[in-house]
Amino acid sequence: MTPMVHLLLLPLLFSIAGGKDLEEKKGLFENTVLDVPEGTPVPYPMYQFQVTTPGVNNFRLSGEGQEDIKISKDGWLFLERPLDWSQDNHYIIKVEALADDEVVEGPVYVTINVLDINNKAPTFVQSDYTAVVREHSAAGVAFTRVSASDEDDPETPNAHLRYSLVSQMPSKNQILLFQIDPNTGEISTTEEGEKGLNARESIQYTRGEDQSIEALKTKFDDYCPVPKIPYEQNPFFTCVERAEMRRRTMDPMDDPDYILFVRVQDLGGESESALTGNTRVRIIVQQNLWVNPGPITVKEHLEGIYPLTIGKVQSNEPEAVYSLVQKERELKFPFQIAENGEILLTEPLDREDKDMYILVVFAKDADNKEVDRPLEIQVLVEDVNDNAPVCENEETVFEVQENEPVGSLIGQLMARDDDQPETMNSHLTYTLLPEDPSTPNKVFSIDAASGRIQALSMLQRREHQVYQLDVRVSDPGFSVDCKVVIKVIDVNNEKPEFEKNDYGSHTLAEDTPVGHTVVTITATDADDPGSGSSLIEFHISAGNDDDVFAVETDGKGVGQLVIVKPLDFEASPTYKLQIDARNPEPLMTGLEYGIESTAFVTVSVTDVDEAPEFSLDFLDVAVPENTTKGSVLLNVEAKDPEGREIIFKLEGDARGWLEIDAATGQIRTKDKLDKETLEAFEVTVTAFEKGNPKMSSERVVYVRLLDVNDNIPKLIETEAFICVANPKPVIIKARDEDSAPFSQPFTFAFAKKSPNWDLSRVDDTSAKLTLRKKTTEDRTFSLAINIKDNAGMGISQRFDVRVCNCTTQGYCYIAPEDRSFRLGMGPTIGILVGTMGFCILAFIIVIKRINKKGKKPKETTEDGNALM
Repeated sequence: MTPMVHLLLLPLLFSIAGGKDLEEKKGLFENTVLDVPEGTPVPYPMYQFQVTTPGVNNFRLSGEGQEDIKISKDGWLFLERPLDWSQDNHYIIKVEALADDEVVEGPVYVTINVLDINNKAPTFVQSDYTAVVREHSAAGVAFTRVSASDEDDPETPNAHLRYSLVSQMPSKNQILLFQIDPNTGEISTTEEGEKGLNARESIQYTRGEDQSIEALKTKFDDYCPVPKIPYEQNPFFTCVERAEMRRRTMDPMDDPDYILFVRVQDLGGESESALTGNTRVRIIVQQNLWVNPGPITVKEHLEGIYPLTIGKVQSNEPEAVYSLVQKERELKFPFQIAENGEILLTEPLDREDKDMYILVVFAKDADNKEVDRPLEIQVLVEDVNDNAPVCENEETVFEVQENEPVGSLIGQLMARDDDQPETMNSHLTYTLLPEDPSTPNKVFSIDAASGRIQALSMLQRREHQVYQLDVRVSDPGFSVDCKVVIKVIDVNNEKPEFEKNDYGSHTLAEDTPVGHTVVTITATDADDPGSGSSLIEFHISAGNDDDVFAVETDGKGVGQLVIVKPLDFEASPTYKLQIDARNPEPLMTGLEYGIESTAFVTVSVTDVDEAPEFSLDFLDVAVPENTTKGSVLLNVEAKDPEGREIIFKLEGDARGWLEIDAATGQIRTKDKLDKETLEAFEVTVTAFEKGNPKMSSERVVYVRLLDVNDNIPKLIETEAFICVANPKPVIIKARDEDSAPFSQPFTFAFAKKSPNWDLSRVDDTSAKLTLRKKTTEDRTFSLAINIKDNAGMGISQRFDVRVCNCTTQGYCYIAPEDRSFRLGMGPTIGILVGTMGFCILAFIIVIKRINKKGKKPKETTEDGNALM
């Protein structure tokens, strides 16, 4: 259809569009931006310019897309051909209003943005994929990946792809053994697949092993011992041989174990109108020989010829080279690994030294690259009964009061066995040997499992004061005899008595140091010396508020009343202490402690002028760095114990960022804070008495500045060059003075889509700039690159790339004719001054020589007349 026909059809199209729509497409003759969906049917009127200058009878169009975009004489901008977003996503055209071919208004510029529509189906990079997976591979760990692309706008849902697994062949009992990540296309096994994937049976060979028919015959004999029949006549061998030859010659992908049918959808797969693409994945399941043989159990002190083989590993790669290291860094490591993967123990182990070792086995190829993931193998040292029981004490002494009832607990004998706990090797049995002195009837019994000793009769001190017992402690292989001494002590029928019940009043200054002895107290007990019945303990039973005092004693009846916490006149000016004397052994039945076992001490505390006290020992404040001037950071609280007025001061603020209210202790900002200048600092706050500044206390305030997003990522370098012959990508790097989460990772994007350049992420702080279309001319491209931080803050920044012909050293070549030999103003003036100076100097020399010649003496004759 010719442009003339289009112009004739425009009024009809306008009338069909309706008056309202028509009005919306009209506008003044000025710069305009239009959005047009790609594939819009033509002819399509986009916009009509309204001019005010009289005599306009035509318009002229220039710029991009003139083959697709036209303009009529009455100012209608319309499409000649449908636009394609994938060809170009925007056009910039220039429009001028003409009167008889003379420009009378304009130019104005029209930007036409081509809007992408979902008209391109996603396609896989390959129509068929092949993959190999080891049996029992961990669920969720990808072993292959499919990838698809969509030519629609990547910034819209039209190119948002989602992968799904359509079906699996075969699918026994409809159980899926594989899964696909809907966002990345990564394929992994399911939990069912981790357990259920099994490879086909095949002959396995180790590193360097012969794989000939003769070797196959040897393996056949090892695994299939049958009466000797010629191999060629043995149907079992010929079957194995055919299967092995077929395995070696056939491409496994011709007969895969599984085939997966995979679908990809655009629009995120969330719309019925989403377009799709499909592919197949052929999967071979390989046998996984790289299996952890642990935990390996080895008996301690194992006899034999070392090194001993305790286990074996086999790599999936027949030519793998094995190495063995220890996970723990210890000097002793009695393990090695052989070339065939056998794990060797080089010396006997001792469980009491170490009960477990962790070995790490590596399988690598000839280039020292890992061919299988490292295996961590536990070696457990099995206990043997090589330790005898041990008595905790050389002699165990128990005391028991006479007349204790039958069955009373005497005590528990303590013994141990260093063999493995909770096993029979360390299980102890206690047996009571004949008593000393011997008696017609047994006096004591012992619990065979726990070692608890009990009395079988009421003990009388007058009969026996001491019993010597031997207790045999046994495990299944060893035994030891432990000595036990049981002392029968007098019944506690005497109470401890103070030498006096009132130890008077004592006056102490409140700054008396901790540890000071206030008074010494004394008590006596008439029971047997050295027994628990005569041992005296002192307890403060009343008046000891906040546990300021304690009594120290050796148990022999003498005690010191000491200060164990600082005194405080304001909290408690007076203490009236009640001190009780008590025995650790209970008093005999019917006897009770009385007033003779109690004493009193009065302590008066005198006031001392003390320094102010802060309410907190540790002052720490975290504040955002953008806190406004005058903001309150912290209220420091302190008070004077005597209630005197205090004043605060602040020191150590080198930056002058803070100030303190001397009366209230309120710390405020007085200048702008900046974390990038100083992340943390300390200041000292002093509180002192107004009337006596010497009475003061200090506290350190720790101030930490919290980062705010007050910096944008900035390019480290703003220019680069690319050689035409070897257009290597340029790495663009940026940095941000902020810290996480307001800094990296950065996002890099063009401010405007460029057909000549690609920009892709390298890492958190850099991107790769790649030239898509080669150019033959030496030119400089100015690119606007938008760099944003992790919080989305950033701006577009200019980056200049010069594309040039390079020298052999890899630098831009500058032709001689392109070099400028013009000198600047300074050098030019210098040359002129030098030239003039040289001319003046030459002139002076010439004048001097002329003057010398003029003064030469006149020659005379012999008669004295001058020669003419």
